[in-house]
Amino acid sequence: MAEARAPNMDQCKLRCMLFSLLLILVTFPQTYARKHKLEIKNDERRYFPISTFGFYRDGYLNVEVTKFKITPKDADKEFGFILEKTANPYTENHPDKCQLQNFRPNDTLVQHVFFIFDLKNSQVYLKCSEDMKDLHVLKGKDKLQEVKKVEHLEKLADRNLFSHLQKRAVWQSRKKRENTDAAQGAPDEIATTPKEPSKDPSSQKCNDVKIIMDKKEDYYSFKFLVYVAREKEEGLYNLNFHNCMNFGPNEGYSSIDMSLLIEEENPDANYLSAGEMPLPALYFMMALLFFLSACFWFFLLKKSKDPVFKIHYLMGVLVVIKSFSLLFHGVNYHFIQTEGVHMEAWAVMYYIMHLLKGALLFTVLALIGSGWAFIKHVLSSKERKIFMIIIPLQIIANVATIIVEETEEASQEHAVWVQLLFLIDFLCCGAILLPVVWSIRHLQEASQTDGKAAMNLRKLKLFRHFYIMIVCYIYFTRIIVYLLGITVPFQYEWLDDMFREMATYVFFVMTGYKFRPANNNPYFRVFNEDEEVDEVLTTTGLTEGITHVNQHNKKQNKDHLEVEVFEDDEEVNLLNTQESSHAFD
Repeated sequence: MAEARAPNMDQCKLRCMLFSLLLILVTFPQTYARKHKLEIKNDERRYFPISTFGFYRDGYLNVEVTKFKITPKDADKEFGFILEKTANPYTENHPDKCQLQNFRPNDTLVQHVFFIFDLKNSQVYLKCSEDMKDLHVLKGKDKLQEVKKVEHLEKLADRNLFSHLQKRAVWQSRKKRENTDAAQGAPDEIATTPKEPSKDPSSQKCNDVKIIMDKKEDYYSFKFLVYVAREKEEGLYNLNFHNCMNFGPNEGYSSIDMSLLIEEENPDANYLSAGEMPLPALYFMMALLFFLSACFWFFLLKKSKDPVFKIHYLMGVLVVIKSFSLLFHGVNYHFIQTEGVHMEAWAVMYYIMHLLKGALLFTVLALIGSGWAFIKHVLSSKERKIFMIIIPLQIIANVATIIVEETEEASQEHAVWVQLLFLIDFLCCGAILLPVVWSIRHLQEASQTDGKAAMNLRKLKLFRHFYIMIVCYIYFTRIIVYLLGITVPFQYEWLDDMFREMATYVFFVMTGYKFRPANNNPYFRVFNEDEEVDEVLTTTGLTEGITHVNQHNKKQNKDHLEVEVFEDDEEVNLLNTQESSHAFD
């Protein structure tokens, strides 16, 4: 009775834990995908990232700042946004001094646009690198379509297609805008390269753009839009906030409050970053591949005439859950791509499958590594303790992954969760190797003491292969993929996800092949041509301790088979139906 109650208690604890984690996910502050909404209150950081996005030509970044306030009011140093495009787009930057006071117009590695707040004059003025001087900076989204039309006509004119008609259309469009702005008294709207001196807003330099702030009491509001109009302006852009008042001995001297609305969009109303666009199709394809593999695995188990254990079915369930996790992940990305936000129902389904997949993956690996169901049916006390550590850690790691994906880069909790995820993930990876190491050590000792050297050596070889497979899987998915991500161009960011999923698939296939139900699997049948072999039959719990001896040499045949102990007719039939020893050569 006590043994029957224990699993029920464990299941109740697991359900309560999962329910609590779901409540945490529901109540935790969430991001709005590629349409960001961020509330910053009493923030004393001197620097923090806001957004990272890869833009193709014709994409734009729209930023609306409301309720901006700095404390104390007599701020006498610079603070504001920096929009940067780097040659190595994934290089992390943790400046020791305020970059707003370190403008480099001719930097070949990094191109900047500084949005410096001038609260005394209620305006934002720009400083642009030499390579960014032609970047279009609008004071709102209302002029975007008109600017796109002008850029399209200029592109056609530059190609000499209907040159006189196109140039005339461009001239008329500019003239119309100039007359409209003059009649309304509107300030210049955008920054771009002039071909000749003109009062046309489209001929204004990026450095000349000034954005007016609306002031109400102690709060300021303004908005701007960055339009990527040319191919040379494509790239991965980072938007950061810098507060120069908090650098050096004055750290923590000032704090800011503001509300941010950020919208990032690529051509054809695609809200995914340039390096993320192939991800929905990739996840759908990998989900189908894993699902078909799971079906094939269950087909093999059903048709197998060899011993099939519970761990085999658990391996198949893991592949199915992995397939559904990828499917829901792809659906989630699809809605982000089309709507700019994810659908809550699909996101929750993905998070549930992600939690189950992570916990079950490390559980299955630990069970296989400890030899459960294959060579023993009871876990040792050390192995049970490892399971009590691995499963909660893996659940926490998956929750941390979800929270990292859900929180904005600018939130103060984001960096903490990233570091926590990194630490927990490597603790789980280290812990998962312990059962395999213990099994290897046990087999090394057994091969020298219990007279079953050949069998134990074959098992030892299999365990060593499994150990190497786990190490390679962890090394590739955690380190190699990261190194790949920081070296590829911004539009190929999806490659690290592809290699991670392909490495996982290869690892699953190799594990299934190594531990498939088979008579010639080293777990079940071990043969040595030159020595007498004592073999332990562990097909079921009833046959623990039952042995048979194969005596053979080059002149012997299959009739020389001596069976010492039989307690089950089924085992007798199993042994009598085996082929000759040469069948395993």
